[in-house]
Amino acid sequence: MYVYTAYNLGIHSELPLPELIPSDKPADVVIRLGKLNEPPQKRSDGGNYLLATIAEFGMVLVKDGKEIVIDPNPGVDEDIIRTFLVGVIICVLLRQRGLLVLHASSVVIDGSAVAFMADSGFGKSTLAECFHAHGYSILTDDVLAIQVGEKQSLVIPGFPQIKLWPDAVASFGHVPESLPLLNSQTVKRVHRLQDGFFQQSVPLKKIYVLGWGTHAEIVPLEAKQSFGELVRHSREMQALTAPEFLKEHFRQCMSVVKQVPIYSLRRQRSLAALPELVKLVENDLVQGNLSPVTI
Repeated sequence: MYVYTAYNLGIHSELPLPELIPSDKPADVVIRLGKLNEPPQKRSDGGNYLLATIAEFGMVLVKDGKEIVIDPNPGVDEDIIRTFLVGVIICVLLRQRGLLVLHASSVVIDGSAVAFMADSGFGKSTLAECFHAHGYSILTDDVLAIQVGEKQSLVIPGFPQIKLWPDAVASFGHVPESLPLLNSQTVKRVHRLQDGFFQQSVPLKKIYVLGWGTHAEIVPLEAKQSFGELVRHSREMQALTAPEFLKEHFRQCMSVVKQVPIYSLRRQRSLAALPELVKLVENDLVQGNLSPVTI
């Protein structure tokens, strides 16, 4: 088996996963191939035993936060399999392990995590890449895994890769064709970081919810808004529907709202304006706008 690490886990896989960091860690998670379309199969419970069919991929079983069994459709490209594995499938596994998982990217600033949360297409990865270009380390791209504690929440490091559209790649001085495609079904490229990736968990300092605007602007969100944004940007809510998972998820979101300030960050669509956005965030953090809302 291939042995890697991501999200502080030892991952042993029958498939090569070049996105991840090679490791000699013992197995916390095992990824293997297997037949899932042959009875008898235990019925999916929407929780710690999740059996699902993904049209573009095939069948997958995610069990107890420890095991992933994949049964790909015939002829599916390996890069498609990997995209789903390190995306939606790993999100389910991380949630089974008790983590809050958000649709966000994060960077390390002054020893703490600053997260950028948004739907697809709002520039989470592009903004993270811009911070990386300014000398900041990346913690995670697109999948933000949080260990929610009673008084403090920690962001768990993912793996050293940022997904970028070709125009964003070019804006950072790379030749798009010099970077590998994410998979054969997209023009997105992947920047596999050679340096500037932070491999330790750090406290979550602040969350910015990205949106479009006529100018760059940072505005605090009220508690109700903050809670709603966390729920809306939580990963794989439609998959993990068991009552105990829903209850724990809402508890985690409420805890983060109490611990971490959540702000709206509106910006122009222009890639040329990104460096100014980095300065805006830097100044906002220096000003110490770090008081979470009172509930």
